[in-house]
Amino acid sequence: MDDVVRMLEFPQKGDERGHLVIVEGMKDIPFEIKRIFYIYGSDQEVVRGQHANKESKFVLINVSGQSKVKVKDGKGNEAIFSLNRPHTGIYLPQMVWKDMYDFSEDSVLLCLASEHYNAAEYIRDYNEFVKIVNQ
Repeated sequence: MDDVVRMLEFPQKGDERGHLVIVEGMKDIPFEIKRIFYIYGSDQEVVRGQHANKESKFVLINVSGQSKVKVKDGKGNEAIFSLNRPHTGIYLPQMVWKDMYDFSEDSVLLCLASEHYNAAEYIRDYNEFVKIVNQ
């Protein structure tokens, strides 16, 4: 099941003071977190991502606002996910093409990654990605 794109829901704690969401690597997400980054200040027309990864797995969480994620498997299948609740995220295994877009003005998209950054493991040309997955 670790190689399937899917939505995740994280435990929520809270009381009259507000909410607390806890996300732990190897517990709430299926990998050890080695890198964290976030995307904010993107206009609604901007498309981020536009790549696949040979090794990295990701969990994307819109901790504020909302955005959409289109995923493609390179074999003709695609799905669109709306990230609009801070206690849910999308799990993206390696070798999935991803486009993040339709960012709300207040969007903060938190990205948890299984690997440290390595430019060599990124596939940034969709046609190349399709060729690799269909070999």
